Amino acid sequence: MFRKFKRIRIAALCCLAAAIVFCVVYVRTHPLVFNESLFMHAHCIVIMGLSLDSYAAEHDGHYPADTNGYGNALLQLTNYTADFWAGMTGPGYDSKVFEEAARTGQHIPESECGRIYVQGLSRTNDPDIALFFDKIPSPGGDHCHFPWRLYAPMAREVWTIGSGRRVIRDTDWAAYCKTQIDLLIEAGIPKERAEEYYAESRERPAL
Repeated sequence: MFRKFKRIRIAALCCLAAAIVFCVVYVRTHPLVFNESLFMHAHCIVIMGLSLDSYAAEHDGHYPADTNGYGNALLQLTNYTADFWAGMTGPGYDSKVFEEAARTGQHIPESECGRIYVQGLSRTNDPDIALFFDKIPSPGGDHCHFPWRLYAPMAREVWTIGSGRRVIRDTDWAAYCKTQIDLLIEAGIPKERAEEYYAESRERPAL
């Protein structure tokens, strides 16, 4: 009887060890699942979207712009976001670049921005235009949390000029890009620049 219980205990310990190893490996190989958005929307795009709308309301309908790039343009929202740096970036990226730039006035490389902000637009443009969106997809987007995040399809969160948060699945992204590029060209954005915005969203950083 003692030997039987000993075998059961050994088997249970082996199963527990295997489960722990599986969990560790799974977590490490799925960084966009087990990140800061697992339990809360850490990069709340709604806060940023409403801040953009507030800025436009006080600047004759125009959204912020900066010749140094869209990263620096977003810094003009500081008074509206209460230093919510994480909202300026997105899943898979560090917000420290914004915090440091706000302190020193340094240039923000667009390659270090986790969200893409389209400059040169105003509230008079097509409300379906994506003004601000995630550069890379994550499981269900930033607003998708545990446990649904474990099996949600990859998606990007988008904020449109019409003040709406949308979630675009990665499988639909190519078609969405094409539509958005056409809308930007109609709004007067040069074709090359419009394509650059959406080319960026196909590049994924090493995580």
